Amino acid sequence: MHRFKDRLAQNQLCRIFCVGRLIHPAVFDVHGMVGGYHGFWIDQEHAGVTYEQVCLAACAGRASGLDSFVRMPLTNYADATANLEAGTGGLMAARVESAAQSEEFVRWVKFAPRGIRGLNASGFDAAYGGKTLPQLAADANRDNFVAIQIETLGALEECEQIAALDGVDLLFVGPSDLSQELGVLAQWESPTLWNAIERVAAACKQHGKHWGTIAVNPSFAERAYTSGCRMLSFGMDIVMLRRGVEATRTAFADLFERPE
Repeated sequence: MHRFKDRLAQNQLCRIFCVGRLIHPAVFDVHGMVGGYHGFWIDQEHAGVTYEQVCLAACAGRASGLDSFVRMPLTNYADATANLEAGTGGLMAARVESAAQSEEFVRWVKFAPRGIRGLNASGFDAAYGGKTLPQLAADANRDNFVAIQIETLGALEECEQIAALDGVDLLFVGPSDLSQELGVLAQWESPTLWNAIERVAAACKQHGKHWGTIAVNPSFAERAYTSGCRMLSFGMDIVMLRRGVEATRTAFADLFERPE
């Protein structure tokens, strides 16, 4: 199992992918067979991923040695704890606007004394009743991965305070939304965007944290890695399917373009 927290602790790159619209065991089998990935994130912000689908994804991922986390909106505490009990390795908060919101999210993830998470030993993280409550609390507080997305102007302005929070493992730059808010939508080489990214990188370095982002293209990904990024997301389930279909059509172009 390639645990994100273990790899980051050794300053190793975490190569991940995203799922949300295609939650099926075959998706995780194929990524595991192709190799090179250390895990994935489940998009509960843009796709209506259910509790049962989170359980399935986490289980299928573990079978291929893949760690996972759920990217979720700041909906409510119950969604956060359900995602953790489903067997994922952690959570990432989307559309965060402040350090205060980030602190609240961390408290959802952690048991006392750091947080307010309620105890329930019937989930995967408690070995379905196999752990005592003290074991569950200690293991979860130590092992659960916590990431905060930096994709709004509010989060960018408070990224130093967010990086300083105890319990936050990684800041994840959302380049699409952040570029939109900065007025340079999809301009991946824009100095305005990169000034913001470098600010996040500096905040993480200052506070001993890591940062991640989307590999929007090879040059962007290489620049991010050189700037200290140690979590890069390569590909999204439905987009990768489309690219595979496009590549197949291109390979057989003469037959697809032949008159009926």
